[in-house]
Amino acid sequence: MKLPRLPLSALLFVCILAPAAFAAAAATPESLGFSSERLGRLDALIQDHIDHQQLAGAVMFVARDGQTAHLKAYGLQDKASGQPMATDAIFRIASMSKAVTTIAALMLYEEGRFMLNDPVAKYIPAFANSVVAMPPPADAPAGTKYVTVPAKRPISIRDLLRHTAGLTYGDGLAVDDYKKANVYYWYFANHDETIGEAVDRLAQLPLHGQPGEVWQYGFSTDVLGRLVEVVSGMPLDRFMAERIFQPLKMPDTSFFLPAGKESRLATVYALGKDGLTRGDQGDYVTGPRKCFAGGAGLLSTAQDYGRLLQMLVNEGELDGVRLLSPLTVRLMHANHTGEKYAWDAHAFGLGFWVNEDPGLYGELVGKGAYGWGSAYFPQYVVDPQEKIVALFMTQLRPAGGSDLNQKFKVLVYQALVKPKAEK
Repeated sequence: MKLPRLPLSALLFVCILAPAAFAAAAATPESLGFSSERLGRLDALIQDHIDHQQLAGAVMFVARDGQTAHLKAYGLQDKASGQPMATDAIFRIASMSKAVTTIAALMLYEEGRFMLNDPVAKYIPAFANSVVAMPPPADAPAGTKYVTVPAKRPISIRDLLRHTAGLTYGDGLAVDDYKKANVYYWYFANHDETIGEAVDRLAQLPLHGQPGEVWQYGFSTDVLGRLVEVVSGMPLDRFMAERIFQPLKMPDTSFFLPAGKESRLATVYALGKDGLTRGDQGDYVTGPRKCFAGGAGLLSTAQDYGRLLQMLVNEGELDGVRLLSPLTVRLMHANHTGEKYAWDAHAFGLGFWVNEDPGLYGELVGKGAYGWGSAYFPQYVVDPQEKIVALFMTQLRPAGGSDLNQKFKVLVYQALVKPKAEK
């Protein structure tokens, strides 16, 4: 049979798309080393939480070797309307924003814009004379809540990356002053100001720890986002859009919800003594839309965020686009805090926990894996040895003591029946 002659453009189209389509068709869980039957345990666990009114809906994404092993939506995106959860639902990702801001800062680091041990005050002068809140002495006047001492050394950029800057979310001896200054708590979406204005005000408040001496979770990554703005000369939303989201093809990731996507934003639910009720939806659709908080301000989808994590698995590159060098990515998941970090896997890198010692951690997560989570309950894991990305997305706040966002990691790993790592 004589085949029809195709124009060169059509031939190129076929040659480009055919391998991609073949790879997608071949990506069964078994072809990627997972057991479909065992992944069914993960599905059953999530569905059980939905059936018992502990969760409204969720999206689960698991990839290995850059191919999707499991992508599934569960339950409802909105209970009142009965709208089913969709795999392209948009979620508030809160502290999962920190990984993006860390990547942005390290991209500038790779351009020679600063050194990690540079003082933050070199770029944000308001931090030039930091002081630390200390308990008042016994002879202090009645009602004295704290006294201050000079910081022993300046806050460094590395302190921001590893959360050793002395910055909490306002909790500590000076909590009342943080509240008065309106820089208490992680939420900035309702602020009618820029992040630069908020950070300059934060810099005037006392730290709650000496820089470098203690791991404290808080505003460090918001300050890091402001550093990105100062060094790059661009607002943080624009830098991320132009330098990260567009190159990585993450069209649904942004600080505030673009017009026309309202129907895709998953509803936040709260789990409490009265069961599952509608929660605080935040100011991501309406509101000032001007405070770009690198610590906890982004919205994203499972597939968008999965592409960011796949870039990290690939040591800085995805689909021919390189954001970071392999050595920089490895630096990100080294232990930068020694024994100062006691949560999760007991080691902390530049932006996330690191499972440096599985025996010390004591849960089923791969050696060298790293990850973080969100106040809205999502969690992610990146495993550079097993080449795995695992991402659980939902909107549950408060979570009423649920540990589903931790158990999902175990259920992913128990389904891996062909590990790469040496025994």
